[in-house]
Amino acid sequence: MATGKKTLDRALSRAGACSRAEAARAITAGRVAVNGRVVRQPETWVDPVRDRLTLDGAPVCAIGKLVFRLHKPVGYVTTAADERDRATVYDLLPRELPWLGPVGRLDRDTSGLLLFTNDSDLAHAITDPASHLPKTYVATCQGSIAATARQALADGVTLPDGRTAPARVALLAQDAHTTTLELTLTEGRNRQVRRMVEAVGSNVLHLVRTRIGPLPLGDEPLGSGRLLRAEEVAALRAAVSRAAGRRC
Repeated sequence: MATGKKTLDRALSRAGACSRAEAARAITAGRVAVNGRVVRQPETWVDPVRDRLTLDGAPVCAIGKLVFRLHKPVGYVTTAADERDRATVYDLLPRELPWLGPVGRLDRDTSGLLLFTNDSDLAHAITDPASHLPKTYVATCQGSIAATARQALADGVTLPDGRTAPARVALLAQDAHTTTLELTLTEGRNRQVRRMVEAVGSNVLHLVRTRIGPLPLGDEPLGSGRLLRAEEVAALRAAVSRAAGRRC
């Protein structure tokens, strides 16, 4: 296929009109036209530069690459729509934003830094296990976690999907009832921190992601966020490159 051409669903997604899944649904429903002709096949190849794309009669125009940071609260799922009608992170995004996809996920019971972007290459680089971009969490755990268990977390524990990579683990606070740990991971398995803590005999009571690569959680109020500045995006890209390079 000629350079620059994309499938219609991907072209709509890359332009920031909607997610790729939403684009496919809109196309099959007859809501999308290419050069004035309705097209119902999401896999149709188009040239986003030369072809005129419309969605519900409105032109689809490419927008610049954007990255938005959100201080996600507990109680929101990381999806655009939820079959159980639960609150989603999209309820928190400014209405004037174009469509941006979440970069990875935070589960409903986890708060902290969550990124959104329409730059699929950057999103893939951040979430790709091969990039090993560090992500930091603060976990308040049930009971007192012994030094040997903390070392096991740092060395790697065995989960049903394999042994975890070494992590940085720091003890922030501890008493007879709870232990607060800071964990920095270089992989992103589903509910990984919670499962690691369970593997050493405890449970996570409260979990917050405090950093993604060079980006700290910052001081945005809970439930709010902002677009990243150009220098922040540049630092994020550089960090992904450095993290990948260290493992090459």
